[in-house]
Amino acid sequence: MSFTFKRIDHIQLAAPKGCEEEARSFFTGILGLKEIEKPPLLKKKGGVWFELGSYQIHIGVEEPFSPAKKAHPAFEVEDLEALKMHLTDQQVSFKVDTELPGANRIYINDPFGNRIEILEWM
Repeated sequence: MSFTFKRIDHIQLAAPKGCEEEARSFFTGILGLKEIEKPPLLKKKGGVWFELGSYQIHIGVEEPFSPAKKAHPAFEVEDLEALKMHLTDQQVSFKVDTELPGANRIYINDPFGNRIEILEWM
């Protein structure tokens, strides 16, 4: 083959029309991600983009909207226990999962019901 996959560029999560402020509140206000500017031609489609290291999280408007209940992005964190305390303080519920050997992990839902995995390797 003459082509090579290099890396994941971004992850897109779907959200309903008018989701932008709630997405900002959650992804920036609670999770601490930095919002990045969408290209002008894509702005008119709605949604909002965030940066996580060298990756981007795109919240895109989908009509009709249906949240991803099984498919999900997974984010590795440092100090999962501190994040769990922060989520509790922010009244964001999470589910602890112990089924992956060598990892502490939880699942949360974004404001639109999309599943997100967060883990810390031991």
